[in-house]
Amino acid sequence: QVQLVESGGGLVQPGGSLRLSCAASGIEFSLYVIQWYRQAPGKQRELVALINKASTNYADAVKGRFTISRDNAKNMAYLQMNSLKPEDTAVYICNAIRWAGELIGYWGQGTQVTVSS
Repeated sequence: QVQLVESGGGLVQPGGSLRLSCAASGIEFSLYVIQWYRQAPGKQRELVALINKASTNYADAVKGRFTISRDNAKNMAYLQMNSLKPEDTAVYICNAIRWAGELIGYWGQGTQVTVSS
């Protein structure tokens, strides 16, 4: 059974930091591209950052503030979020995808991040 479990969310003041974790099980983790999405109330889900074997990519809104990383030995992915802003408030969701003749993908349940004073 495939599971992606996010953790590390919470309430933080503007300018603060959080580190989100995504623990994967049931997949050959190193073969997957890992993506972090976020969804705010009333808004569409948006891609925040992704990491594959060799590179990372970020949405313009988080460049220079967020850092995505992975530890294939531990089947873990991370999203370090610094200089948080109220507009970063959302549910953050981990996604793992790979192409194997067809697109295979899995989603976590998400973790709430609230940036507020």
